[in-house]
Amino acid sequence: MSLNSFGHLFRVTTWGESHGPALGATIDGCPVGISVDKEMIQLWLNKRKPGQSKFTTQRREADEVEILSGVFDGKTTGTPIQLMIRNTDQRSKDYSDISETFRPGHADITYWQKYGIRDYRGGGRSSARETAARVAASGIARAALKTLAPALKITGYMVQMGKHQIDRANFDLAEIEQNPFWVPDAKAAKDWADYLDHIRKSHDSVGAVIEIVANGVPVGLGAPIYGKLDSDLAAAMMSINAVKGVEIGEGMASASLKGSANADEIFMGNDNKPVYSSNHAGGILGGISTGQDVVVRFAVKPTSSILTPRKSITKSGNAIEVVTKGRHDPCVGIRAVPVGEAMMACVLLDHLLLHRGQIGEGKSGQIG
Repeated sequence: MSLNSFGHLFRVTTWGESHGPALGATIDGCPVGISVDKEMIQLWLNKRKPGQSKFTTQRREADEVEILSGVFDGKTTGTPIQLMIRNTDQRSKDYSDISETFRPGHADITYWQKYGIRDYRGGGRSSARETAARVAASGIARAALKTLAPALKITGYMVQMGKHQIDRANFDLAEIEQNPFWVPDAKAAKDWADYLDHIRKSHDSVGAVIEIVANGVPVGLGAPIYGKLDSDLAAAMMSINAVKGVEIGEGMASASLKGSANADEIFMGNDNKPVYSSNHAGGILGGISTGQDVVVRFAVKPTSSILTPRKSITKSGNAIEVVTKGRHDPCVGIRAVPVGEAMMACVLLDHLLLHRGQIGEGKSGQIG
Protein backbone atom coordinates (compact mmCIF):
# COMPACT_ATOMS: atom_id res chain seq x y z
CA MET A 1 0.00 0.00 0.00
CA SER A 2 1.60 3.27 -1.15
CA LEU A 3 0.72 6.93 -0.60
CA ASN A 4 1.05 7.12 3.18
CA SER A 5 2.79 10.52 3.05
CA PHE A 6 1.71 14.13 2.59
CA GLY A 7 3.57 17.42 2.22
CA HIS A 8 6.36 18.66 -0.06
CA LEU A 9 9.27 20.05 1.95
CA PHE A 10 7.73 19.32 5.36
CA ARG A 11 6.78 15.73 4.68
CA VAL A 12 4.85 13.47 7.05
CA THR A 13 4.55 9.69 6.67
CA THR A 14 2.19 7.94 9.08
CA TRP A 15 2.35 4.24 9.93
CA GLY A 16 0.60 1.66 12.09
CA GLU A 17 -2.87 0.22 12.60
CA SER A 18 -5.70 0.65 15.08
CA HIS A 19 -5.05 -2.66 16.88
CA GLY A 20 -1.34 -3.08 16.19
CA PRO A 21 1.30 -2.59 18.89
CA ALA A 22 1.87 1.06 17.97
CA LEU A 23 1.38 3.78 15.39
CA GLY A 24 3.30 6.93 14.60
CA ALA A 25 4.78 9.39 12.15
CA THR A 26 8.07 9.93 10.38
CA ILE A 27 8.75 13.60 9.63
CA ASP A 28 11.27 14.72 7.03
CA GLY A 29 12.20 18.30 6.19
CA CYS A 30 11.76 19.98 9.54
CA PRO A 31 14.14 22.95 9.84
CA VAL A 32 17.20 22.59 12.06
CA GLY A 33 17.33 24.08 15.54
CA ILE A 34 13.61 24.15 16.35
CA SER A 35 12.93 23.75 20.08
CA VAL A 36 10.92 20.58 20.63
CA ASP A 37 9.94 18.68 23.76
CA LYS A 38 7.68 15.73 24.42
CA GLU A 39 5.31 17.69 26.66
CA MET A 40 4.62 20.22 23.91
CA ILE A 41 3.56 17.47 21.49
CA GLN A 42 1.56 15.76 24.22
CA LEU A 43 -0.47 18.94 24.73
CA TRP A 44 -2.04 18.55 21.29
CA LEU A 45 -2.45 14.79 21.55
CA ASN A 46 -4.39 15.24 24.78
CA LYS A 47 -6.97 17.32 22.91
CA ARG A 48 -7.64 14.43 20.54
CA LYS A 49 -7.35 11.35 22.76
CA PRO A 50 -10.44 9.18 23.37
CA GLY A 51 -12.45 8.61 26.53
CA GLN A 52 -12.55 12.22 27.75
CA SER A 53 -16.35 12.41 27.98
CA LYS A 54 -19.42 10.21 27.52
CA PHE A 55 -19.77 11.70 24.04
CA THR A 56 -16.63 10.02 22.64
CA THR A 57 -15.43 6.43 22.39
CA GLN A 58 -14.60 4.92 25.76
CA ARG A 59 -11.43 3.33 24.46
CA ARG A 60 -8.83 4.34 27.07
CA GLU A 61 -5.59 5.31 25.38
CA ALA A 62 -2.94 7.48 27.05
CA ASP A 63 -1.70 8.45 23.57
CA GLU A 64 1.73 9.08 25.08
CA VAL A 65 4.21 10.12 22.42
CA GLU A 66 7.81 8.92 22.22
CA ILE A 67 10.45 10.81 20.22
CA LEU A 68 12.81 8.19 18.76
CA SER A 69 15.00 10.31 16.49
CA GLY A 70 15.66 13.71 14.99
CA VAL A 71 15.82 15.68 18.25
CA PHE A 72 18.97 16.22 20.36
CA ASP A 73 19.24 18.39 23.47
CA GLY A 74 15.72 19.68 22.82
CA LYS A 75 16.47 20.88 19.27
CA THR A 76 15.68 19.39 15.87
CA THR A 77 18.78 18.17 14.06
CA GLY A 78 17.44 18.24 10.50
CA THR A 79 17.36 14.46 10.30
CA PRO A 80 14.10 12.46 10.11
CA ILE A 81 12.00 12.76 13.25
CA GLN A 82 10.38 9.52 14.36
CA LEU A 83 7.35 9.72 16.67
CA MET A 84 5.68 6.67 18.17
CA ILE A 85 2.43 6.17 20.12
CA ARG A 86 1.83 2.75 21.64
CA ASN A 87 -1.64 1.19 21.56
CA THR A 88 -2.52 0.02 25.06
CA ASP A 89 -6.29 -0.58 25.12
CA GLN A 90 -7.14 -2.70 22.06
CA ARG A 91 -10.07 -5.09 22.25
CA SER A 92 -9.69 -7.03 19.04
CA LYS A 93 -12.24 -9.64 20.18
CA ASP A 94 -14.95 -6.97 19.74
CA TYR A 95 -14.45 -7.37 15.98
CA SER A 96 -14.25 -11.16 15.66
CA ASP A 97 -17.91 -11.37 14.63
CA ILE A 98 -17.27 -9.22 11.54
CA SER A 99 -14.13 -10.94 10.26
CA GLU A 100 -16.12 -12.33 7.32
CA THR A 101 -18.56 -9.43 7.04
CA PHE A 102 -18.44 -5.99 5.42
CA ARG A 103 -19.66 -3.15 7.65
CA PRO A 104 -21.90 -0.63 5.84
CA GLY A 105 -20.30 2.81 5.57
CA HIS A 106 -16.79 1.48 6.20
CA ALA A 107 -13.79 0.85 3.96
CA ASP A 108 -13.98 -2.91 4.64
CA ILE A 109 -15.41 -3.79 1.26
CA THR A 110 -13.19 -1.51 -0.83
CA TYR A 111 -10.01 -2.60 0.96
CA TRP A 112 -10.99 -6.23 0.32
CA GLN A 113 -11.84 -5.57 -3.33
CA LYS A 114 -8.58 -3.70 -3.94
CA TYR A 115 -6.04 -5.67 -1.88
CA GLY A 116 -7.70 -9.03 -1.26
CA ILE A 117 -6.92 -8.68 2.45
CA ARG A 118 -8.12 -6.45 5.27
CA ASP A 119 -7.49 -5.96 8.96
CA TYR A 120 -10.98 -6.24 10.45
CA ARG A 121 -9.79 -5.22 13.95
CA GLY A 122 -11.23 -1.74 14.12
CA GLY A 123 -10.55 -1.14 10.45
CA GLY A 124 -6.78 -1.45 10.70
CA ARG A 125 -5.14 1.24 8.61
CA SER A 126 -8.47 2.86 7.70
CA SER A 127 -9.30 3.53 11.35
CA ALA A 128 -9.49 7.10 12.62
CA ARG A 129 -6.94 5.99 15.20
CA GLU A 130 -4.36 6.85 12.50
CA THR A 131 -5.09 10.54 13.08
CA ALA A 132 -3.22 10.42 16.40
CA ALA A 133 -0.02 10.26 14.33
CA ARG A 134 -1.00 13.37 12.38
CA VAL A 135 -1.69 15.30 15.57
CA ALA A 136 1.69 14.25 16.96
CA ALA A 137 3.37 15.44 13.75
CA SER A 138 1.56 18.76 14.02
CA GLY A 139 3.29 19.34 17.36
CA ILE A 140 6.55 19.53 15.41
CA ALA A 141 4.93 21.75 12.76
CA ARG A 142 3.53 24.14 15.39
CA ALA A 143 6.96 24.42 17.03
CA ALA A 144 8.50 25.38 13.68
CA LEU A 145 5.70 27.86 12.95
CA LYS A 146 6.23 29.46 16.35
CA THR A 147 9.79 30.23 15.28
CA LEU A 148 9.19 31.12 11.63
CA ALA A 149 5.76 32.82 11.86
CA PRO A 150 5.23 33.73 15.53
CA ALA A 151 2.06 35.74 14.85
CA LEU A 152 0.27 32.72 13.36
CA LYS A 153 -2.48 31.11 15.44
CA ILE A 154 -4.71 28.17 14.51
CA THR A 155 -8.13 27.69 16.09
CA GLY A 156 -10.65 24.93 15.38
CA TYR A 157 -14.22 24.49 16.58
CA MET A 158 -17.49 22.80 15.70
CA VAL A 159 -20.14 24.93 14.01
CA GLN A 160 -22.78 22.28 13.31
CA MET A 161 -23.90 18.96 14.77
CA GLY A 162 -26.52 17.14 12.73
CA LYS A 163 -29.03 19.81 11.69
CA HIS A 164 -28.15 22.06 14.62
CA GLN A 165 -25.89 25.06 13.92
CA ILE A 166 -24.27 27.56 16.24
CA ASP A 167 -25.67 31.09 16.53
CA ARG A 168 -22.85 33.31 15.26
CA ALA A 169 -24.28 36.12 17.43
CA ASN A 170 -23.23 34.04 20.46
CA PHE A 171 -19.73 33.35 19.11
CA ASP A 172 -17.21 33.32 21.97
CA LEU A 173 -13.73 31.85 21.49
CA ALA A 174 -13.37 31.49 25.26
CA GLU A 175 -16.16 28.89 25.22
CA ILE A 176 -14.34 26.46 22.91
CA GLU A 177 -12.42 24.63 25.64
CA GLN A 178 -15.23 24.91 28.21
CA ASN A 179 -17.38 22.15 26.70
CA PRO A 180 -16.82 18.66 25.22
CA PHE A 181 -17.79 19.73 21.68
CA TRP A 182 -15.22 22.48 21.05
CA VAL A 183 -18.14 24.79 20.25
CA PRO A 184 -17.86 28.61 20.62
CA ASP A 185 -21.50 29.02 21.69
CA ALA A 186 -22.43 28.23 25.31
CA LYS A 187 -26.15 27.78 24.56
CA ALA A 188 -25.44 25.45 21.63
CA ALA A 189 -23.12 23.36 23.82
CA LYS A 190 -25.90 22.83 26.35
CA ASP A 191 -28.51 22.00 23.71
CA TRP A 192 -26.17 19.68 21.82
CA ALA A 193 -25.36 17.72 24.97
CA ASP A 194 -29.02 16.72 25.33
CA TYR A 195 -29.32 16.07 21.60
CA LEU A 196 -26.22 13.84 21.36
CA ASP A 197 -27.14 11.98 24.54
CA HIS A 198 -30.42 11.02 22.88
CA ILE A 199 -28.59 9.97 19.69
CA ARG A 200 -26.13 7.86 21.71
CA LYS A 201 -28.81 6.11 23.75
CA SER A 202 -30.79 5.32 20.60
CA HIS A 203 -27.75 3.42 19.23
CA ASP A 204 -27.25 5.89 16.39
CA SER A 205 -24.76 8.57 15.36
CA VAL A 206 -24.68 12.01 13.77
CA GLY A 207 -22.36 14.10 11.60
CA ALA A 208 -20.81 17.53 12.11
CA VAL A 209 -19.20 20.55 10.45
CA ILE A 210 -15.83 21.79 11.72
CA GLU A 211 -14.32 25.23 11.05
CA ILE A 212 -10.56 25.81 11.22
CA VAL A 213 -9.23 29.39 11.17
CA ALA A 214 -5.58 30.41 10.83
CA ASN A 215 -4.93 33.98 11.93
CA GLY A 216 -1.69 35.81 11.16
CA VAL A 217 -0.87 33.83 8.02
CA PRO A 218 1.91 35.56 6.04
CA VAL A 219 1.05 36.98 2.62
CA GLY A 220 2.19 34.93 -0.36
CA LEU A 221 1.87 31.30 0.71
CA GLY A 222 0.81 29.03 -2.15
CA ALA A 223 1.61 29.10 -5.86
CA PRO A 224 -0.29 28.87 -9.13
CA ILE A 225 -1.45 26.66 -10.66
CA TYR A 226 -0.93 23.23 -9.17
CA GLY A 227 0.61 24.43 -5.92
CA LYS A 228 -2.36 26.36 -4.60
CA LEU A 229 -2.61 26.74 -0.85
CA ASP A 230 -6.34 26.03 -0.95
CA SER A 231 -5.82 22.90 -3.07
CA ASP A 232 -3.43 21.44 -0.51
CA LEU A 233 -5.64 22.45 2.40
CA ALA A 234 -8.66 20.84 0.74
CA ALA A 235 -6.71 17.64 0.09
CA ALA A 236 -5.40 17.60 3.66
CA MET A 237 -8.84 18.00 5.21
CA MET A 238 -10.46 15.52 2.83
CA SER A 239 -7.84 12.93 3.81
CA ILE A 240 -9.18 12.92 7.38
CA ASN A 241 -11.32 9.86 8.10
CA ALA A 242 -15.09 10.36 7.54
CA VAL A 243 -14.71 13.78 5.87
CA LYS A 244 -17.06 14.09 2.89
CA GLY A 245 -16.87 17.79 2.02
CA VAL A 246 -14.44 20.73 2.28
CA GLU A 247 -14.94 24.42 1.61
CA ILE A 248 -12.73 27.52 1.75
CA GLY A 249 -14.14 30.87 2.85
CA GLU A 250 -17.69 31.32 1.63
CA GLY A 251 -17.44 27.89 0.01
CA MET A 252 -20.64 26.39 -1.38
CA ALA A 253 -22.61 29.45 -0.29
CA SER A 254 -20.68 31.58 -2.81
CA ALA A 255 -22.76 30.01 -5.59
CA SER A 256 -25.78 31.94 -4.30
CA LEU A 257 -23.98 35.30 -4.18
CA LYS A 258 -23.66 37.92 -6.90
CA GLY A 259 -20.21 38.97 -7.99
CA SER A 260 -20.74 42.42 -6.48
CA ALA A 261 -21.26 40.80 -3.07
CA ASN A 262 -18.66 38.05 -3.29
CA ALA A 263 -15.62 40.09 -4.39
CA ASP A 264 -13.77 41.40 -1.32
CA GLU A 265 -13.05 45.10 -1.91
CA ILE A 266 -9.49 46.33 -1.28
CA PHE A 267 -8.36 49.55 0.42
CA MET A 268 -5.12 50.98 1.80
CA GLY A 269 -4.91 50.72 5.57
CA ASN A 270 -3.37 53.12 8.08
CA ASP A 271 -0.18 51.06 8.08
CA ASN A 272 0.10 51.58 4.30
CA LYS A 273 -0.80 47.94 3.64
CA PRO A 274 -3.85 46.52 1.81
CA VAL A 275 -6.99 45.78 3.85
CA TYR A 276 -10.15 44.03 2.69
CA SER A 277 -13.80 44.89 3.24
CA SER A 278 -14.72 41.25 3.85
CA ASN A 279 -13.28 37.74 3.60
CA HIS A 280 -15.53 35.74 1.30
CA ALA A 281 -12.36 34.29 -0.28
CA GLY A 282 -11.26 32.71 2.98
CA GLY A 283 -7.88 34.42 2.94
CA ILE A 284 -6.76 32.92 -0.38
CA LEU A 285 -6.85 34.43 -3.89
CA GLY A 286 -5.50 32.56 -6.90
CA GLY A 287 -4.18 29.90 -4.54
CA ILE A 288 -2.04 32.48 -2.67
CA SER A 289 -2.63 33.74 0.88
CA THR A 290 -3.75 37.37 1.21
CA GLY A 291 -2.75 37.90 4.83
CA GLN A 292 -6.36 37.62 6.00
CA ASP A 293 -7.63 34.76 8.12
CA VAL A 294 -7.48 31.45 6.25
CA VAL A 295 -10.88 29.83 6.83
CA VAL A 296 -11.58 26.17 6.08
CA ARG A 297 -14.67 24.10 6.91
CA PHE A 298 -15.19 20.38 6.50
CA ALA A 299 -18.16 18.08 6.92
CA VAL A 300 -17.78 14.81 8.83
CA LYS A 301 -20.28 12.04 8.15
CA PRO A 302 -22.07 10.18 10.97
CA THR A 303 -20.03 7.41 12.57
CA SER A 304 -20.71 4.21 10.60
CA SER A 305 -20.08 1.93 13.61
CA ILE A 306 -23.46 1.79 15.34
CA LEU A 307 -25.46 -0.77 17.31
CA THR A 308 -28.49 -0.31 15.04
CA PRO A 309 -28.67 -3.32 12.65
CA ARG A 310 -27.76 -2.53 9.03
CA LYS A 311 -27.99 -4.84 6.01
CA SER A 312 -24.82 -6.00 4.28
CA ILE A 313 -23.10 -9.05 2.78
CA THR A 314 -20.35 -11.46 3.74
CA LYS A 315 -17.20 -12.27 1.75
CA SER A 316 -19.17 -15.16 0.24
CA GLY A 317 -21.89 -12.76 -0.94
CA ASN A 318 -24.50 -13.92 1.55
CA ALA A 319 -26.95 -11.39 2.97
CA ILE A 320 -26.51 -10.53 6.64
CA GLU A 321 -27.48 -7.95 9.25
CA VAL A 322 -24.57 -6.19 10.90
CA VAL A 323 -24.42 -4.74 14.41
CA THR A 324 -21.02 -3.14 15.02
CA LYS A 325 -19.92 -3.78 18.58
CA GLY A 326 -17.03 -2.06 20.29
CA ARG A 327 -16.45 1.46 21.59
CA HIS A 328 -17.32 4.18 19.10
CA ASP A 329 -17.99 7.91 18.90
CA PRO A 330 -21.66 8.93 18.51
CA CYS A 331 -20.27 12.02 16.73
CA VAL A 332 -16.77 11.53 15.37
CA GLY A 333 -16.70 15.23 14.49
CA ILE A 334 -15.88 16.06 18.12
CA ARG A 335 -12.41 14.54 17.94
CA ALA A 336 -11.95 15.77 14.36
CA VAL A 337 -11.43 19.33 15.63
CA PRO A 338 -7.80 18.85 16.79
CA VAL A 339 -7.13 16.73 13.70
CA GLY A 340 -8.27 19.59 11.44
CA GLU A 341 -6.03 21.98 13.37
CA ALA A 342 -3.15 19.54 12.91
CA MET A 343 -3.56 19.34 9.15
CA MET A 344 -3.78 23.15 8.91
CA ALA A 345 -0.49 23.46 10.83
CA CYS A 346 1.33 20.92 8.67
CA VAL A 347 0.14 22.41 5.38
CA LEU A 348 0.92 26.01 6.40
CA LEU A 349 4.45 25.09 7.50
CA ASP A 350 5.00 23.17 4.27
CA HIS A 351 3.92 26.17 2.20
CA LEU A 352 5.94 28.59 4.31
CA LEU A 353 9.06 26.53 3.60
CA LEU A 354 8.18 26.33 -0.11
CA HIS A 355 7.71 30.11 -0.22
CA ARG A 356 11.06 30.76 1.45
CA GLY A 357 12.73 28.31 -0.93
CA GLN A 358 11.31 29.95 -4.06
CA ILE A 359 11.10 33.65 -3.13
CA GLY A 360 13.39 34.06 -0.12
CA GLU A 361 12.63 36.54 2.62
CA GLY A 362 11.67 40.16 2.01
CA LYS A 363 11.89 39.85 -1.78
CA SER A 364 8.20 39.72 -2.76
CA GLY A 365 6.25 42.59 -4.31
CA GLN A 366 5.57 45.58 -2.06
CA ILE A 367 2.52 47.87 -2.10
CA GLY A 368 2.62 51.38 -0.72
